[in-house]
Amino acid sequence: MARIEDYAIIGDLNTAALVGRSGSIDWMCLPRFDSPACFAALLHNPDAGRWLLAPAGTPEGANCTRRQYREDTLILETEWEVDGGSVRVIDFMPVRDDAVDLVRIVEGLSGEVTMEMELVLRFDYGRVVPWVRHSEHGISAVAGPDSAYLTTPVTLEGRDKRTLSEFTVRAGERVPFVLRWAPSHEREPRRIDPFRAVSVTEKFWLEWIGRSEMTGKYKEPVERSLITLKALTYAPTGGIVAAATTSLPEQLGGPRNWDYRYCWLRDATLTLQSLLAAGYTEEAAAWRDWLLRAIAGDPSELQIVYGLDGARRLPEADIPWLAGYEGSQPVRTGNAAAPQLQLDVWGEVLDGLSLTRAASPDATADNSWDIQVALMEYLEGAWDQPDNGLWEMRGPRRHFTHSKVMAWVAADRMVKAVRTSGLPGPADRWAALRNEIHADVMTKGFDEKLNTFVQSYGSTELDASLLLIPRVGFLPHRHPRVAGTVEAIQKGLTDDGLVLRYRTQSGHDGLPGDEGVFLACSFWLVDALLGIGRSDEATELFERLLSLRNDVGLLSEEWDPRTQRHLGNTPQAFSHFPLIHSALQLHQGEAHSSDTPLHKPKHPSRASGSTLRNDPRLQ
Repeated sequence: MARIEDYAIIGDLNTAALVGRSGSIDWMCLPRFDSPACFAALLHNPDAGRWLLAPAGTPEGANCTRRQYREDTLILETEWEVDGGSVRVIDFMPVRDDAVDLVRIVEGLSGEVTMEMELVLRFDYGRVVPWVRHSEHGISAVAGPDSAYLTTPVTLEGRDKRTLSEFTVRAGERVPFVLRWAPSHEREPRRIDPFRAVSVTEKFWLEWIGRSEMTGKYKEPVERSLITLKALTYAPTGGIVAAATTSLPEQLGGPRNWDYRYCWLRDATLTLQSLLAAGYTEEAAAWRDWLLRAIAGDPSELQIVYGLDGARRLPEADIPWLAGYEGSQPVRTGNAAAPQLQLDVWGEVLDGLSLTRAASPDATADNSWDIQVALMEYLEGAWDQPDNGLWEMRGPRRHFTHSKVMAWVAADRMVKAVRTSGLPGPADRWAALRNEIHADVMTKGFDEKLNTFVQSYGSTELDASLLLIPRVGFLPHRHPRVAGTVEAIQKGLTDDGLVLRYRTQSGHDGLPGDEGVFLACSFWLVDALLGIGRSDEATELFERLLSLRNDVGLLSEEWDPRTQRHLGNTPQAFSHFPLIHSALQLHQGEAHSSDTPLHKPKHPSRASGSTLRNDPRLQ
């Protein structure tokens, strides 16, 4: 199988496709990120669906000569040099209007190249073979609720439940393929002009990235990360999925395979801080509005993760007919961690909303204050309960230090909102609670002998989340306990200099097996090192992390130092957000608190105003 880092992403701000270096699209869900896949070869083999377009005679899985995104866009260009000539395949998805379009254009660069095309449509994660008919312009395929239409000028042939074509392209020639999807009960969607579509799509992305206010030596990786995060945005609601995939393993051949095609509340502050710092106030506002809609209701029923539209029920199920990526089973959809008690989430939400107040020119115009008060009032009675922690432990609940720290964050931000922004609330009561939680963590969450904070009360284990203690303002960066914790994590929780989430060998997470180093945690170490005055070391680590990106600038969730491979779902928002955050802080030469804007955008922020339209055609 292709390596995880062999894939690039294209998308239309509703869903995405993963394109391998072999020219095969091995993953795409239609019509949304969280819909069943019509190409699922990524988690099985070509029988589960794929779309291959490459020079004829190329060995199965052989890689292209080179590839890149066209300038600062999400248009992928893949090139092959073979005997007789060279050829380029342009892959992209026009930003969604009323239909789903996936466009592939073959361009002859020199000489003459014979190409082969193989389309294997398999709806419902590879299980359903559609009924295919030839039409005047290509083929149509229908099964249950799904219909797809392939339009192309080349001759198509059906064989062994596949659609095949072999054709020759010469220098200067262009051969288009357009795959469209629609609900099967609706009429065939209109056909688009693929050559005009590539121009319109290029214009959209260049105009969008043109709004970036990034400067400095890390401008390129930051802006590629911003484009990637935009690609993971579900435009109708403003939600940002954690990744475009499900069940890419954290350990090859192991069971740590999860569905990440949803929106995690824990990403809220990093999301807002990164978007606001880069000048993307409309996207920040759309994410904030998604957040407020999702959390509305009983504050005791706050979840850690929601659907693209804020849906709460995400039942977890296995897909037994898929073998899994390199045999990593089970393949899962949904996420059983959704109803877990993870008390840090209340702090993350209130921290993120505090940040939007700080970034807004009108800090008192907060139309979500009643919700925030309700969340705080619930947390007042629940902060001292054991929970599952931010890593979604499936073992017994414990008193995780990070969860208590984030409860402190919640109280701290609410006190500041009352005292500095004039919002109504019992500031003295919340301040007393803040002091109580702080004393509790300093007494029970710190091991004097080890000179470090620990993962949970009474334990001696380390946890990467402890690196966030100075970032959220619980202690200043120069506090000796912060320095001790950073040193302890460097010595006891790293593999080849990169940070693990925690040691899985303890068995506390309720799962067998191991995992790679978690890339977000290594970016947290960058920030912590910068904060404690070790800026050269922070820069060195950051630039090493940049080197782990694949050839088109993407990061998955984890890295395996032994095999030198990406692990986990990809591309991973939780890796790209902290990349942006660390780059900005290194550029400015100082570490910032999570409720402090990294940069004042040139354009007035609307992040604390009313709901904004998130129509990509208007941005």
